[in-house]
This record gives sequence, C-alpha cells and structure tokens, in this order.
Amino acid sequence: MPQDDKYLGILKKYWGYSEFRGIQREIIESIGAGKDTLGLMPTGGGKSITFQVPAIAQEGVCIVVTPLIALMKDQVSHLKQKGIQAAAIYSGQARSEIIKILENAIFGAVKLLYVSPERLASDIFLVKLKHMKVSFITVDEAHCISQWGYDFRPSYLQIAEIRRVKPDAPVLALTATATRRVMDDIMERLQFREKKVFRMSFKRDNLAYVVREALDKYAELLHILKSVEGSAIIYTRSRRRSKVVSEWLEQQGVSATFYHAGLEPAIKDERQKLWQTDKKRVMAATNAFGMGIDKPNVRLVIHLDCPDSVEAYFQEAGRAGRDGKKAYAILLWNGHDHAVLAKRIKTTFPSKEIVRDVYDHLAYFFQVGLGSGNGHTFTFNIDQFCYIYHFYPLYVNSALHILQSAGYIEYETDPDARARLRFLLGRDELYKLYETTPNEEAVISALLRNYSGLFSDYRYVEEALISQVSGLSQNEVYLILKSLSHRRILHFIPQRKTPFITYTQDRIDGCDVVIPASVYDQRKEQFIKHVNAIEAYATNNHVCRSRQLLRYFDETKSEDCGICDVCVDHQPNPNAEQEFKDAKQAILDLLADHKPHDIKETSELLLPRKAFKEALKYLCNEELVHIDGLMIYR
Repeated sequence: MPQDDKYLGILKKYWGYSEFRGIQREIIESIGAGKDTLGLMPTGGGKSITFQVPAIAQEGVCIVVTPLIALMKDQVSHLKQKGIQAAAIYSGQARSEIIKILENAIFGAVKLLYVSPERLASDIFLVKLKHMKVSFITVDEAHCISQWGYDFRPSYLQIAEIRRVKPDAPVLALTATATRRVMDDIMERLQFREKKVFRMSFKRDNLAYVVREALDKYAELLHILKSVEGSAIIYTRSRRRSKVVSEWLEQQGVSATFYHAGLEPAIKDERQKLWQTDKKRVMAATNAFGMGIDKPNVRLVIHLDCPDSVEAYFQEAGRAGRDGKKAYAILLWNGHDHAVLAKRIKTTFPSKEIVRDVYDHLAYFFQVGLGSGNGHTFTFNIDQFCYIYHFYPLYVNSALHILQSAGYIEYETDPDARARLRFLLGRDELYKLYETTPNEEAVISALLRNYSGLFSDYRYVEEALISQVSGLSQNEVYLILKSLSHRRILHFIPQRKTPFITYTQDRIDGCDVVIPASVYDQRKEQFIKHVNAIEAYATNNHVCRSRQLLRYFDETKSEDCGICDVCVDHQPNPNAEQEFKDAKQAILDLLADHKPHDIKETSELLLPRKAFKEALKYLCNEELVHIDGLMIYR
C-alpha cells in the first residue's frame, strides 16, 4: 500500500476525514521519512493531526513535549476514546503511577506519550527512555525553546537531552507563531540535522482585525457585545480583572463567567464546559485560557488589555471564527496602554542592582550564610518578603526569574501541591464504621466513587470535585477531611500553593552575582522590540491590519483584507450621509430632556462607529451639545 494511502487510511479510520488540510500531509510525510521537521500552522490549523497520524503508523512510541497540562489531559482522553493508546506524565503524579506509564511505553502499550518539559530531565524518565523504542519526538509550542520567542521557557532546553539519549529519533517541532529568526533558533536548539520547514499562510479571510480606540473600555466592550451576536472571549492581563469583568457583564445582563490559572481544576472544567455548551456566552480570562480549546463558533475575541507581543495577540485572536464564518478580533486601546506597556518593561526587567539586592535579601530572609545553601529548598512567601524588606512584588518576581535563568536558584512559582490523602482503614473496616455523620458518609462516598487506589497509596484529590459530588461546600469538605484525618480514618494533607526557592549553588555576595547578557540584556532588548511592535500595530491606522500582521511574520506578499477597521474606514460608504443624519438625530434625542448624560449611554445607541464620531464632532463644533469630562449635555 502506498505511504499516502496508509496515512489517509488512519485519518479516515480514527478521525473520519476523507482528506488532509493545508500542509498536514507534507509534514506527516516528512516526519514519517525520518526527517527533522518544523511546521508552522496558525491556531486552528490542525497541528495535532500532524503527529498523531504518523505516530499510529509507525512502530514505537511518539514522545510529545508540551507545557500545557490541561491540553495534554484533553488530548489523551480523546485519543483513548478513539481506541488509541496514549498516556501523559506531568508534575503532581505519584511516582508509582509514572513508573507504570513508563513501563507500559517500554513494552509497547503506549503509542503517544505526552510529557511536560519539567519532567524531561528527571532521572527516572531518562533511565526508562533508554529502553523505549521511540518513533519520533514532537515538540509542541516549539517557540518556547527560543530566547527570541515571546514565551521562552528554560525547561524546554532539556529537550536536547532526549536527542542525546535517542539520537536516531527525528524531531517534529510545531508552533503557531514564529518569525524567521525564531524559526532558525528553534532548529538550532533542537539540533536539526537539516533545515526542513513547512508553513501555512497566516491569512484568515473570515477574521476582521479591529483596533478600537476607547476612552471607556467597559462601555465600548458592552457596545461591541450588543452589536455582534455569538460566543466571545475577553482577554485581560490579571486574574482579578477577569473576575471583575465577568461580574460586571452579568450585572449588565450579559451571560459571562471567568477563568484563570489560579482556579482549581474542577472549577476550570466546569466553567469551560458552561462556555463551550453556550450556557455562558462570554469567557473573561487571562492568557491561561484557550490552548487546545476546540470551539469553532467563537464570533468575538476582545482584548481589554494589550498583550506584550504581536505573537501573543495573533495566537489569542486566532481563536475566533474557526468555523470559517465571519468573526472579529478586537483590541481595545487608549493612551493609557502606552504607559502600561512601558511599565511592563521596567517590571519584567528591573535593574541589575535590584536583582542583586533581591538575591542578598533572600539570604537574610532564609538565614543562609556565605558559602552555604547549595541544594537547600525553602518555601517562599513573597508578600511577607516584600513587607519586611520594602520591595515591590512585581520586581521581586521578575528578579527571581532572572536569577533562575542565571543559574543561582530554582524558582518554582506554581508547585503542584494539591491536596492528597490515603485511607488508613481497610475497605472492610471502613464499611463497619457506625459513628460517621451523613455529611462524612457523603464525602467518603465521593472519594471512593471518583478516585482509585486510596487504600494502597496517597492520591491527589480536588476538594472542588468532592464538593460538587457530595453537594457540600468546599469549606465543609475541608473540615470533614480534617476531622476524618484527626480520627485516623484517613490521612489528609491539605493543599499548599506556596512557591519554592532552591539554591542551585552556594550563596555568594550579591555584588559578585553575574547576570549574563543572554539572560538579561539580550532578552530585554527583544522584549522591548515585541512591545514596540504591538504598539505600532495598535497605532497604525493607515495599513490594513491583516497586512501588518502578515508582514510581521515575514509574509510580504499580501493584499488588503477589505474587512478590518482600516480597510472599512477607507472604503466609500454609499450610506454615509444617511448614517451621519441618523447618528446626529439619535444623539439629540438622547439629550432631549436637557439633562446631563454619562457618555457611556451613547454606546447603547448602537450607531455605526464612524458616523457617531463625525456626528458628535459636528454637534460639538456647532455648540449644539457640550462635553464636560465624561458627561454630555445640550
């Protein structure tokens, strides 16, 4: 059977598709022929098919490196439903569970083994890897390995160690966003034997890119949601803001929920499901939301806060309109965003003096003497540290990341310290208990129904999930587990999310701390370039938005899209005169009571943007209406 037919047969059997899309076939044939391959496919381009199909076709196990644990779990679940052998290894799993998965991979019971980058360097993984027959290695989100990329992650550098252990296994690197410089860096760091690149055009004919200048972003947000129907994602910079936006929209009558990395897994799953099933129209979220989310009918992606880079914006915006129907990617912008971006440069790269000062004060905080500390790990309360030594938390967080990159410490900001428990009584003894309350029985029942192996080993549990199943509040569940632990029915280790700091070498004097140019100066320069590029995009109102984005990613041959805000503003509008008259009258009608009105109320008129601005300017010039701060009146 020809090789093409073999791959197509797998595609039809497991996914039900009759043909490959875009460059999927080229990538599959390249990696199937044992060639190191780099694939650039925009969000929604079908990246997973390019490694899952050849993994099934070949002997051995495909190692898939990805930083997205939620996506990892989701893909493993979907593959198993199709009857494909898949497993995942990530932080937080019991050692016995990891060993079992790795042994299964050695004996051929796993076709796709997903691994988080942090796990790659562990002794247990490297030892077991030597005994595996590896078909090829897939590196998802490959831009993370490049210091020139927008999301560099030092843990990705461990992938080179896999190549050392398995030199004959080819590498498939995949990313949705990369400039030519980043592509070259990816191939160099992954030790490509020869450069082999396949890339799809990043052009999205159905996606209208819009930059909307808005003094009051909340009012503009509401105006947009009332003007365009359908499912929406609103991206914010902070966890707190995602919650505030969600609650505010609910108050305005718009169905919404929120999502960020700090939520418990069960709550994340619940909210994601509400949004995916359209029970909640809007998801207000940080950039923790969206990777691997397969929802084709998103009509709006709105950035309330400006991202740090064009790459991040393009990837997040690309989650709109995957069904091919008209959709909008809207960036809300005003003069304040320039100041915010400038501040981000300072907080992401505090001065080297501050970095060295933080290093010295860490030693005071942990009482680590000169010439000692190597290998010692401490829990780190950043709020307490900043309070005692009068540091700004954002500076401290950035300084610690810089010290980590420079090799002085390990800074684990989000340790997987979920709650764990193990039953101390046997199953038969448990059933003979007579002194348990109905609520305790509900919690015990929820544990037994949702977790296996609780009598033989400690298992990670989610209090939010137990709460849902038992019908009790999370606080009630926590108190019951503490009580059962006190009575020696089980041993409960509560959740703890305190960061850890580990000294990777003996402490030296702060003035002797060396911060290499590759860790600080070069990355700061690149960060500034990223910030300048996104700001140039937001403020360039003369060149088609789509062309601006395509040129950034080195697609120089492009045409005006005809649907972005720049293109629309430059198109002749046969209805312009009537729209101007209608807008002028609507504003006058609003102010007919001769009372001051909040300018936010004008968003409720749902007028064409250009017509509204021209009508308001005309009325002000004619002194028919007046604006005082945020109030408008006749």
